[in-house]
Formats: sequence, structure tokens, C-alpha cells
Amino acid sequence: MTSVPAAKVAKFTSALPFALSLLLVPLVMFAAYRGGWTVLLLPVSTWFLYSVIDIFTGLNTDNADLETSDDQLYWYRLITMVWAPLQFAVIFGMLYYVTRADHLNGWEQYFLFIGVGVMTGTIGINYSHELMHQKPRIERNMADALLAMVLYSHFRSEHMLVHHRYVGTPRDPVTARYGEGFWRFFVRVLRACPRSAFAAEKAMLARKGLPWYHRSNPFWRYWLLQAGFLGLALLIGGVWGLFLFLVQAFTAIWQLELVNYTEHYGLTRKHLGEGKYEHVKPHHSWNAAHRATNWLLINLQRHSDHHFKPDRRFPLLQNYNAAQAPQLPFGYPVMTIAAMSPTVWRRVMNPRVRRWRAMYYPEITDWTAYKDGSLPQPK
Repeated sequence: MTSVPAAKVAKFTSALPFALSLLLVPLVMFAAYRGGWTVLLLPVSTWFLYSVIDIFTGLNTDNADLETSDDQLYWYRLITMVWAPLQFAVIFGMLYYVTRADHLNGWEQYFLFIGVGVMTGTIGINYSHELMHQKPRIERNMADALLAMVLYSHFRSEHMLVHHRYVGTPRDPVTARYGEGFWRFFVRVLRACPRSAFAAEKAMLARKGLPWYHRSNPFWRYWLLQAGFLGLALLIGGVWGLFLFLVQAFTAIWQLELVNYTEHYGLTRKHLGEGKYEHVKPHHSWNAAHRATNWLLINLQRHSDHHFKPDRRFPLLQNYNAAQAPQLPFGYPVMTIAAMSPTVWRRVMNPRVRRWRAMYYPEITDWTAYKDGSLPQPK
């Protein structure tokens, strides 16, 4: 009998904690089958359970070898690539099941799909974020499919063409301003991000001498995919099924923007004059080294390194210590819950922003322009 090489076993076991998110699939199936209070299991497990596990698992400050090849990351890549078909099956399988189930009342179905939205926002959009940065076309196509399932396809264009280029400046909609509450931020980005994403794609086409309506504009693919999923939801579940699909999509978007709000709140790049800003540095992102929530979020909390090397796969993202980048007191789940209360958030985060300013930019004594957005747009 041929034994499995120890190195292959080690690679599999090291990737296994990141696959815990796959357990959300049987969890949502169980909730749909049992109904009642179990429809709350998905939000509870993602918002609270991993944060409790963080208490016992502590911080992970270890860094992987950057010379690790893609071939050695097979199991890590597989985790993100299997999610798109799984998410499709969960959303539309649940729509078929619950709209025909006699044991689930309307409120149970509603809260079940809020839970599905928590899953598609916490896991699905996060995995799409990982996939959209990779070179293989199949991974980028999966990213598009995942975003279309939550009706937020423009996020890929906005993230790749706007956020990474303009983070920490007035031109980036998803850099939360100092003192800006989440709910005001949420309304602002819902309006601004689709416009900035479309403008970025239009400008890119114009540089090639092409009109915005050229077939190479990815917005045509975005609109087609989203229309297809909306039509499928209507076909499977009727008007009520379409409503439930919209509930999960809105919840997923809300989850994403809570994370966006947390990642860069109050952190701004220094204005150098004449519309120019310093280069993006590690201290322009909030980081968290909490082990369990980094398992859930595939190292998204190592956000400084992501901005340094956007196409670096998640197991290779490097940790930055407190001397290199600002640290959140808790992982993203706890911080996003705090963000929903602007009073609590400001009490926790505003003193940290002020300490960050004093640490990195002691020469700036007047931060008014950075707060009210009166600085010029980046060139």
C-alpha cells in the first residue's frame, strides 16, 4: 500500500482551518429543515462564534514563505474555487425548498435569507475579492459569478480600478472619513461606488479610443449575469422568491460595506500638494492578527499586505506588527458590530486614529481638510 507523502499531508492540514467556512453550507440546510430559532444560526456563528474562538486561539503573527509556488497552494486555492458552485446551489436550492415548505412561515423564511446573505457577504464576496485579483480567467469568472449573485458586480471594477489606486484620498468612496458614522457612509457608497466604477471603465475604454457601450465594457457582463440570477429567482420562487433573493443580496452588500468601513476608517495618505499624494503604505490599513477570524475571512485582516501586493494569494499574506501598521483591538466580526453604533465606534476608534496621526504624521497640525474632504482630488 502506497503511503501519502508527509509533505502533502502537511499542506492539506495547514489549509484545513480555512475550510471551516464550508461548514456554513450544512448549517443553512439544517436551519431550513428545522426552522424556528435555528434560522439565526448563520449570523450567530459568523458574528459571534469565531470571535469567541479568537479568545482561545489568540493571535497569529507567523508569516508564510513568500517563495511558495502556486502548485504548493493547491488546497488553499480549491477552497475558494469550490465556493461559487456551492453558493449557487445554496441560494437557489434554498429558494426552491423554502417557497414550497409548509413548516416555515414568512418570518422564518425572511430571517433564513438574512442568514444566507450573511454567508454570501462574509464568505462569498470575500472569496470573490480573492479570486478577482488572480490571473487565471476561471478564477476571475468565478469572482464575477459570486458578485452577480448578490447584485454587486460593479464591486470588481470599483475595487480594482478605484479603491486600490486612490485608497486614503478623497477620490476613494470606500475610505471612511474620520468621524463619519457607518450609516452615513453606507448611503454614500451605495450612490458613489457604481458611478465611480462605471466612470473608471468608461475612462479606460476612452484611452483605447472606444465608446462606453463597446462590448468589452465588463458592465455588459455584470448586467447580464445579474439579470439572469434575478430571472432565475423569479422562475424558481415567484415574487416571494425574488423578494427573498433581494433580502440576501442586500444583507451581503451591507456585510461587505461594514468591512470596507472598518478597513481604512480615518486613515489618509499625506497630501503632497498639487493633487499629489504619497504612495500607499502599510500604515494606511487597519490590521488584525486574530487567528480564528482570519481563518473565516481567509486572511483578509492582513489588509496592509494586500494593498502592498494585491495579487498575493491569501495564505501568503504577511502580518504587520503595531510598529508597522495600526492594529484593531478585535477581529472584523466584533468591529463591524461596533460600527453599527456610531457612538460606540467613535469612542473606540477615534482615539486610535488620533494616535495614528501623531505617530506617522506629527508634522501635520491641522487635519480639517482631511476630515471634511476639501483636499484636491488625486491626479
